[in-house]
Amino acid sequence: MDFELVPAIDLKGGKCVRLKEGVAERETDYSDDPVAQALEWQDQGASRLHLVDLDGAFSGTAVHLETARAIFRALKIPVQFGGGIRSLDHVDRLLSLGAARVILGTVAVEHPGIVEEAVKKYPDAIVVGIDARGGRVASRGWVEQTSLSALDLAIKMRSLGVARIIYTDVSRDGMLSGVNVPETEALARQAGIRVIASGGAAGLDDIRQLWERRASGIEGLILGRALYDRKLDLRQAIEMVSGLQPDS
Repeated sequence: MDFELVPAIDLKGGKCVRLKEGVAERETDYSDDPVAQALEWQDQGASRLHLVDLDGAFSGTAVHLETARAIFRALKIPVQFGGGIRSLDHVDRLLSLGAARVILGTVAVEHPGIVEEAVKKYPDAIVVGIDARGGRVASRGWVEQTSLSALDLAIKMRSLGVARIIYTDVSRDGMLSGVNVPETEALARQAGIRVIASGGAAGLDDIRQLWERRASGIEGLILGRALYDRKLDLRQAIEMVSGLQPDS
């Protein structure tokens, strides 16, 4: 299984930002030119970009579609986009604008039928984002804590035909405290679904630990604050993973 490192751009107020623990008020601004930032990650060797409309996630309405379209057009690498996508029409629009993958989060909790329709229509383009605190799913931009377990939701999504999920431990997101490797591995194994890890990545050791567990279904890691704060060099990280990959 290939293992992919995916740099993230989170859009809020037209800027590239990072939040701590998913809290809107705990925001750090990094760039006011999202397209330039996307091109920088591409230039550093990224094979995919993770793009999130935070304003959309919080409001449930797309806010940064024009910025997203500009990024889709500027990049040669595929972009996965999420944040506030609550209808099949919205999925249609994003894919027509140039997104390679669409990430569905809150709608997977509240209206799983929409996910089922989207997967039937676009089987390779739908990813479900599962954000959790203490193993319980958080929705609507991480504001609402549900009683639903991340594992139960992952199993439900697999039954609907979803091929992969992005699993974020919200309590670690933006904290540089390390990825929750045991929980991520357990989720992948128990749900029988491919998982892209997210939340808390701090350095090369996080990457190595996840790579070593890729047989469980872990196929990548989203990188955010560690890159922006220069705790991690994307080129170096990609080179390390390339060196770890088996010859056959």
